[in-house]
Amino acid sequence: MAGSWWSGAAVSHGLTAMFAMGSWVSVNSLWVELPVVVRKLPEGWNLPAYLSVLIAFGNLGPIAVTVMHHCAPGRLNERVVIHCIQALAVVASVFLAIFWSYKVPIAGLERSLPFLLLSFVLALVCCTSTVTFLPFMFRYPPEYIRTFFIGQGFSALFPCVVALGQGVSKLECKTVNGTVTPETLEESFPAQNFFWFLFVMLTLSALSFVALTRRKTDSQQETSPPKRSNSAEAVKNGEETHRLYNGGTPVSEEQVRVEVEPAAPTFWTSRNIYLLALLAVSNALTNGVLPSVQSFSCLPYNNMTFHLSVVLGNIANPLACFLAMFVVLRSSAGLGFLSLAASVFAAYLLALAALSPCPPLQGSIAGKALVVVSWIAFTGLFSYLKVVVSTLLHEAGHAALLWCGISIQAGSLIGALTMFPLVNVYQVFVRAQDCVDVCS
Repeated sequence: MAGSWWSGAAVSHGLTAMFAMGSWVSVNSLWVELPVVVRKLPEGWNLPAYLSVLIAFGNLGPIAVTVMHHCAPGRLNERVVIHCIQALAVVASVFLAIFWSYKVPIAGLERSLPFLLLSFVLALVCCTSTVTFLPFMFRYPPEYIRTFFIGQGFSALFPCVVALGQGVSKLECKTVNGTVTPETLEESFPAQNFFWFLFVMLTLSALSFVALTRRKTDSQQETSPPKRSNSAEAVKNGEETHRLYNGGTPVSEEQVRVEVEPAAPTFWTSRNIYLLALLAVSNALTNGVLPSVQSFSCLPYNNMTFHLSVVLGNIANPLACFLAMFVVLRSSAGLGFLSLAASVFAAYLLALAALSPCPPLQGSIAGKALVVVSWIAFTGLFSYLKVVVSTLLHEAGHAALLWCGISIQAGSLIGALTMFPLVNVYQVFVRAQDCVDVCS
């Protein structure tokens, strides 16, 4: 009974989600905890700019993996690489929880060198996970890709919920001598505890991956090799089973290496290029452009609008991925229309950010509701699009998932680098002032 429970598909899906949760939980945690750490570290509100640059340098990891795949195709053992980067992330999170507030004198000025170095290590791990975690999932049927993205959605949701419970960015307006001034409230627990929570999340992800690979080993040792499905069983719900898996049983590293090369020449079709372009654009908007201006689009309405947009948007992400478990849109025209619809909401949110601190309908409930709904729709539509595109690319082979990860990372990087000078250098967007009405 225990063996049958352990070999069940539900266990595989649960372990996959927990494994995927560790992909971007580090960077997401650093961002949501920034309002707390900037008050303690000498860089102050210049710290987000430093963090953006460090995340950009974190793309050295994906570049190294891509070069390795190009120079020695089929030789990179993704399972070993994943174990290494997960171990590195766990160790870095321990040091971050202990030394995040330490300062080091450099050229006569105090700098938060431990925090910056450990942030770079975590960013390197997150960026590298995109081009290693996804190709590893080629060993499993397409539905596990959807589970993977559900878990990846949790990597944004869980830190956000914990930060809200911590009371990050909570403030109240106090009147002193006739002057209204904002006062930031003390958090429920310190940043050190939050970083210990990050350590727990990363440890759970690493252990889930160990269990996932161990479960595969046990299955291969205890059961005879599965028979290939017949042609009637090969198609289920219009989805043809790929030759590298049978009935949900993951394949071995050796099988993947053998099968990678023959599939490579047929990958660069116009449809696959179109799917990669959609993936790059959607990630540029969801991971780079819109997050850079979320505060500008929401805070002019009030803090509650901002918090609801963040939380409900992060809930929409895994819900959209869950929907993709049952409904997969395969039409190229349909995917293009979905991308266009999501881009309309993105354009509206960008327009609100550009009009900050005095956007339309600022004082009305309708305006606040429209902002929240737009963030939910934007996040949900693009999350669904990413899962569906990744599922379709899964059917194109192992190399397709590698390029899937590269497109995700490249799009995210281009979006972030595009917005960085607009927000931090040229200051195109104007932040609303707390407790001050400048629009009346």
